[in-house]
Amino acid sequence: MTGTCTDITRLQTLALELGFDACRVARADEAWEAGKGLADYIAAGHHGEMAWMEETLARRAHPTAMWPEARSAVIVGLNYGPERDPLASLDHGSHATVSVYAGNKDYHDVLKKRLKQLARSFAAESGEDVKVFVDTAPLMEKPLAAKSGLGWQGKHTNLVSREFGSWLFLGVLLTTAELEPSPPEVDHCGSCTACLDICPTKAFPAPYKLDARRCISYLTIELGGPIPLEFRKAMGNRIYGCDDCLAVCPWNKFAQATSEIKFHARAQTDSPALADLVGLDDAAFRALYSGSPIKRIKRDKFIRNVLIAIGNSGDGSLIPHVLARLDDDAPLVRGAAIWALSELSPEQFAAERAVRAYKETDADAAAEWQHG
Repeated sequence: MTGTCTDITRLQTLALELGFDACRVARADEAWEAGKGLADYIAAGHHGEMAWMEETLARRAHPTAMWPEARSAVIVGLNYGPERDPLASLDHGSHATVSVYAGNKDYHDVLKKRLKQLARSFAAESGEDVKVFVDTAPLMEKPLAAKSGLGWQGKHTNLVSREFGSWLFLGVLLTTAELEPSPPEVDHCGSCTACLDICPTKAFPAPYKLDARRCISYLTIELGGPIPLEFRKAMGNRIYGCDDCLAVCPWNKFAQATSEIKFHARAQTDSPALADLVGLDDAAFRALYSGSPIKRIKRDKFIRNVLIAIGNSGDGSLIPHVLARLDDDAPLVRGAAIWALSELSPEQFAAERAVRAYKETDADAAAEWQHG
């Protein structure tokens, strides 16, 4: 390879040898509309509590805002297609539904290790400078992936691939090398609105527009406080993320299950029983989800989500577990337990309210007694 290489065959071969399923190239220094779209998104407040998006807006606006010397972007994709229908678990109210991407190992760790290997090989052969990014840096991977032809951003704003459907993890290698860009992909959504129609919380104000504040993925992962009342019923048994808009996409008929064993669902993420999760303390939670992206939301938010799912389960056998969480050390957990009890047994809720309401010192948790 040289700094003016126009044939990316060798680069793609290296990527496939390292276990990536796709590799494309886009110019990193060309004008694009994604920066303005992000600015409009933040101006509308659709980012919710994700303050880091606003704080890093200038650096996110364009790849060269982070690294002015970048000329090309190498975008890699790793298939994480599920073995089973991810919507099937929604019918089992006493069990939890976990987003496919969190089924096993944290994809950040898996991708970054391989991407660094690719970067080292490319830098050694080309003599060019490189930097790697996997989601955690202020770089917009999805617009770059669409620009590279890896897929297109569907009406749900996520990337869709004709080959892999909805199930691609993305990584980016920026380089000073002048690489021949791959042809971009066109939008193949057509008149389909399946992803918009299925959304339980109506999080899409318009096609290609997402209001994160209404999205179950945001509510279960990013939101720090109590889940707003208007969304609790719609959450069903989803305790970490939501795959509805991804799973319903017709392009998934071409998808295939991942061959990467690190992405195969484990017992604690494959429709686990809510009764087995609700009693976890901090140490048990961290041990159970070690190496998983679920660990990053921490125990209290996780149990909050589990209790909302229990409240939606209609399973009276879970009431003792709920009662135990009424005395939890975390106000966030106590508040969710109060709501869950009001849903499962209005009679026991009324009895407990008479005894406990005056003892509650946390404002959010105390307010839950009034909602019943």
